[in-house]
Amino acid sequence: MKTVPETTEPLAQKGKPRAVKAAADALVEVRMTVNGTPAVLSVPARLTLADALRDHLGLTGTHVGCEHGVCGMCTVLVDGEAARACLLFAVQLDGADIVTVEGLGRPDDLHPLQEAFGRNHALQCGFCTPGFLMSSYDLLSNKPEVTEDELPEELSGVICRCTGYRNILAAVEETRAAHPDGIPAPGNCAHRALVGRASGQAGSTDGRDADEDSNAAETRRVDIVLPDGDPTIAVDIKTEIGVPVDAVWRVFDDVSLLARCLPGAELTEDLGEDHYAGRARVSVGPIKLAFKGVAHVVEHDRASQRLRVLAQGQDTGGAQTQADIVLRTEATAAGTAMRAEAQVYLTGRIAQFGRALAGDVSRRMFEQFADALREAATSGQAPSGPVKAPSALKLLFAPLFDRIRKALRRTRRKSR
Repeated sequence: MKTVPETTEPLAQKGKPRAVKAAADALVEVRMTVNGTPAVLSVPARLTLADALRDHLGLTGTHVGCEHGVCGMCTVLVDGEAARACLLFAVQLDGADIVTVEGLGRPDDLHPLQEAFGRNHALQCGFCTPGFLMSSYDLLSNKPEVTEDELPEELSGVICRCTGYRNILAAVEETRAAHPDGIPAPGNCAHRALVGRASGQAGSTDGRDADEDSNAAETRRVDIVLPDGDPTIAVDIKTEIGVPVDAVWRVFDDVSLLARCLPGAELTEDLGEDHYAGRARVSVGPIKLAFKGVAHVVEHDRASQRLRVLAQGQDTGGAQTQADIVLRTEATAAGTAMRAEAQVYLTGRIAQFGRALAGDVSRRMFEQFADALREAATSGQAPSGPVKAPSALKLLFAPLFDRIRKALRRTRRKSR
């Protein structure tokens, strides 16, 4: 069933969310500006704005509490007005301008509200802080003449379970007094790469002309920006491949052939300038994910024997993965020593795997990749069949067998 919007006028023109008719499992394209950056998403009709911001754009500063519009934790600005992100569907907001707490200020240049919250210790656990910051900004923008006595009622739409209200009220009053003529605008709204900008769909299904389709492809060919902070998992694996290093690099030189060696992966389009579109499937027990995404070969150096790729993808349910992958090779007497280092960031359902299981999945997939690479380097052709991702049964028993082998090796060493 094709998505049929009841109105094509954007939110900013209509002043209210658009109505959308779509099948339950259909994806709907929505275009919005988030913190100054145009974003194009293809999302299920029932996905909330909060989940779109967190799982599709990586903007996790918008917190989700009650999911009923009561606690106020998910407050953002929609076309300049405060709104509950858990009560709005993302597909309703085509054409809207969204500002989240990330757009309020930068770590090195905080917004006056953020500075006041810090000075007044206006947070304890911090979970309600984004909601209070955005609600306070909305209040001081639309009612700069608000009095100190009115603040408790005006800010009652956000709940703090740590009972930090007094300090929060002090911070807002301090900011109001310092800016009687109006609070400064958000200071971190500028054009930048967002995680979800890679989710535009190839091809035209709605009558767009070729130029518009070309622009859609250009939207996907963007710089991949990895999240700040520690990765969900870090992988550092070494293996021996019994073929000469030149044969291995002949596979690395052919991106299409290299992609055929990746478990569960398929290259679907060459986007130009070392950018590629593809899809991948991962299945662990009851969790089955089908990702669409992009990859960018940022380094391909035979001289230093180093290949580096940035990749990101998401499935229709909002699960998202990003990775910084480095492959290094070294000639050895047995052929080639290959080392893979990966920093992997997971959100959504795939993050439920946990670090240990996600690490096992990554290691087993690397082992399968090495086997397929050896076959391709030997024959010069892609593996005879698709390289499937590791099964749940293998993932369950492989760590146990590894521990048994290590225990046996330790026992043999002690007995010598």
